[in-house]
Amino acid sequence: MKRTPRKEEIIKKAEILFKEKGYSAVTMRDIALVMGMKAASLYNHISSKQEILSEIIVTLAEEFTNGMNTIVAAQKSTVEKLQDINSLHVAITAKYPNGMASLNTDWMHLEEKLEYYLELRDGYEENFRKVIARGIANEEVVEVNPEVIVFSILTTLRSLYLWIPKKEEINIKALDADLSKVLLKGIVKPSNK
Repeated sequence: MKRTPRKEEIIKKAEILFKEKGYSAVTMRDIALVMGMKAASLYNHISSKQEILSEIIVTLAEEFTNGMNTIVAAQKSTVEKLQDINSLHVAITAKYPNGMASLNTDWMHLEEKLEYYLELRDGYEENFRKVIARGIANEEVVEVNPEVIVFSILTTLRSLYLWIPKKEEINIKALDADLSKVLLKGIVKPSNK
């Protein structure tokens, strides 16, 4: 189904409900209620709650995958690629904080799209590991287990959806720069010896 403005509105309202209550606790009746319509009317725009979840998660996963593919293909240093990965997460999370909640907490409820989503996620993470491994090989990144680096960075970036909406005024560029500085350079000042 193509996304009409009404379908887009339904998805946005459902994202909020899924974030607040969790996917399993939300009913089509709940979504219809926040839309100000009867549940039967909701089915004129959307076939199921599962369709909504799939739209949210797959759209975001594809956006991350496309962004990562562009980053990996770029003729840049590893550090620049890592900064771009950071920027990709900040930008998508700032734009879709409610959808990111579903991506991070409700993906296991996908039914027919679960395998596709897992392929996207695994490919994304594999590309991330390759960027890190290249950086280690080129001596741009400290020699630490790439899995630990990927886990550490992704854990922070994937949880941004919890933090961003709590800040009334957030400067996305400053957040991107600060996160990049902390995640890539750490917090310990170099000694003056």
